[in-house]
Parts: sequence; structure tokens; C-alpha cells
Amino acid sequence: MNFKHSIIIGFMLFAMFFGAGNLIFPPGLGFQSGEYFWMAIIGFVITGVGLPLVGVIAGSISQGGYRESLKVVHPAFAVIFMVVIYLAIGPFFAIPRTATTAYEMSLMPFMDGTGWVSLLIFSIVFFTIVFLLSYNPSRMVDNIGRFLTPVLLVTIVALIIKAIMMYISNDPGAPAEGFDTTAPFSVGFTEGYLTMDAIAAIAFSVIVLNSIRDLGVSSRKELLIETVKASSIAALLLGIIYVSLGWIGNRVDLGGEQVDDQNLGTFLLTFVADDSFGQFGAILLGVIVAVACITTATGLIVAVSEYFNSILPKISYEKFVVVFTLISLVLANQGLTQVIQTSVPVLYIIYPIAMTSVALLFLTYFVPSPRLSFQLPVALVIITSILSVIHRNGWMDLGWIENMPLFANSFEWIPVMIIGYIIGYLIGMKHEKVKYS
Repeated sequence: MNFKHSIIIGFMLFAMFFGAGNLIFPPGLGFQSGEYFWMAIIGFVITGVGLPLVGVIAGSISQGGYRESLKVVHPAFAVIFMVVIYLAIGPFFAIPRTATTAYEMSLMPFMDGTGWVSLLIFSIVFFTIVFLLSYNPSRMVDNIGRFLTPVLLVTIVALIIKAIMMYISNDPGAPAEGFDTTAPFSVGFTEGYLTMDAIAAIAFSVIVLNSIRDLGVSSRKELLIETVKASSIAALLLGIIYVSLGWIGNRVDLGGEQVDDQNLGTFLLTFVADDSFGQFGAILLGVIVAVACITTATGLIVAVSEYFNSILPKISYEKFVVVFTLISLVLANQGLTQVIQTSVPVLYIIYPIAMTSVALLFLTYFVPSPRLSFQLPVALVIITSILSVIHRNGWMDLGWIENMPLFANSFEWIPVMIIGYIIGYLIGMKHEKVKYS
């Protein structure tokens, strides 16, 4: 496979990750972090860019992708975990976020007052379009995506260049109240969870593998090499855009304007667009983001419906489209802030499990290990993540968990993973080692 094909697949992967909803997080983090921006954005890039890169690559370790490789833990775990992943990037969080992001960036800036009625009407129109496109997916959706992504990218790049020129002499603002200045890296790292890209990578990896196979690549080693090339291209583009948008949020001068009830990231992007290009900038950004969110939501509805149809073939693809569209419509009417807040505890559970699975896939690929050395750390990380979320949200007082190493940095699952692997390896070292086909 030549480098041209690597670029094409890299841009395809970039387009899948480059959902308009993800653009709201870097400027918000930049604005809140103040003088601690660089440590915060490095943490964000690791989870928002680095982990998706690693996640896609790890999916190519087994020719059957994650659906096969995760059976090392247990066949039931492979199914349940993939179901959770698809629901998270689908109707429960990511799809509703596309609608609410489109609403806040396309409609709110041009209305004196908004409320649940305007959001309801907007979301009905939004999901009606998504439903029509998803119910009978055709090349029209693909063509819209191929046209829209470059346009959105060019617009964002133009906005970034103009904003950097405007704010280059500005100093960073003061850290926001509530921003943890003692652990800016950890704040950025966990903020990167909200992009959902690391868990989306688990679902997207199969698309990348199939695209590479369609070009005639068949051996496991070549699949891995070509996946690394394509993923690196996508990661480079995402990293540049995220850091640039974070820097702009860090240096923007709002001139006394208040965010009010709008999401901070959407407010900052709209403000910067208007500040850079006048009202035309806000209109252009709003229209493009709305269409981008529609195509992103359509792609996710199609992907999730096809997956569930593959594991439950007695229920038709069309019925899954109806169900997931309706669920997304209902949840979107919580509003963007509520959608994000609701997703946080779930993502704090899912992310450590996903990162553990990816890390162990890499480790057992290079260091042949018994199944127990994979099973035990995954089980321990699941328990640790659930208990940590329960304690951090005040649902139950588990004060002892704060004594765990790295708890203050939200990395308490890492020592658990390492200890679990070592114990599992020692106990199962005489058993058959894991091999990937």
C-alpha cells in the first residue's frame, strides 16, 4: 500500500474523529486553565489524541479486531464491553451531544432568549433529517461527509489563523475558579475523556482495518504497519487543531461579555468567529457545525444500528434506527450542559477499562502472557473505577480509596492494572500464553 493510500485512510479516520462536538472542549480548557495551559493541554492531547491513536492501532493486533481480541478476557466481556462502547458513542451521549452542540452554535447566538421549546423544535427537525438519512443510508451521506469535512476543516483553520493573529500579544487569563491548579495535567487528561475519541477508536478500528484490507493488505504485520501510518496522520491533524483552539481560548479577551447559561466552549468559538469575521463568521460557523453534526449523528446512528443488528439479527436494522433516533432525541432535550454532566461518571468508569484493555493488548502482543494476566487486571480495574466514581460523586463515603496511589491525579487504576498483571502472570505462567491470529 503506497503512502497516498495511507493519507486517504488517515483523512478518513480524521473525519470520523473530527466531530464538531469535540471542538468545544479545547477552548474551554484553555480559557479555564490560565497560566497552567500547557500542562493542561498536554494532558488533554494524550487522552483526546494519543489514546485514540493507540486505540486504533491496538485494534489491528488481532485480524478479528477488538471483537475477537477481547475474548481473551471472556467472550461475554467482549460482547458486553462493545455494547457499552457503542451505546456511549451512540444514543446515550455522543449523538445527543451533536444535536445540542448544533443548537447552541447555530441557533442560540442569534436569539434573544431560548428555552426548552426552541430546543425541542430544533432537535425534532435535526433528528428527522438524521432519521431520513440513516434509514436508507446511501452514497449521498458519504458524499456530504466528504464535502463537508474539508469545508469545516478549512473554516476552522481560517478561524484559527485569524484568531492567533488577533490574540498573539494577549497574556493568558487567570485560572478559573474551581480549576485545580495543583494538578493541571490531570485536569486536562480527564477533560479529554469528554471527547469520547479513545472509546470511539475501539469502534472505528474495524472500519480502518476493512479499508486497509480492501486495498489488498492481508498479513497481520502489514495491517499493523499501515494502521500506524494512517492513525498517525489523523492524530497529527487532531493534535494541531486541538492545541490551536485551546491556545485561542487561553488568550481570548471577552471584553466583559458573560457566558450565561451557554456551554463555555460553544460560547468561546462563537465569540471568536464573530470577533474575527463579524456576524458572517458566526453565521458561517453555525451553519457548517449544524450540517457537520447532522452527518456525524447520521454516521453514528448507522454504525450503532449495524452493530446491534449484527449481534441481534432477528431485529432489523431499520428498527434499531428508529429506536436509537428516538432515544437520542429524548436525551438531547436535557441540553448540552446536562448531556455532558450525565456522561462524566460513565466515562470515568469506561475510560480506565478501555485504556487497560488497550495497554494489555499491546503488552501481551510483545510479551506473550497467560490469559489470567489479562483477566485479573481488567476485573480489578472495573471494580476500582466503579468504586472511585461512587466516592468522587458522593454517592457513598469510601474514604479509604483516597489512600490509593495516584488517587489525587485520577490515575489510581494504573497501579491496580500493573499489580493485577504481575499477579496474573505469576499465577498463570505455566498455562498457555495468549496468541493473536
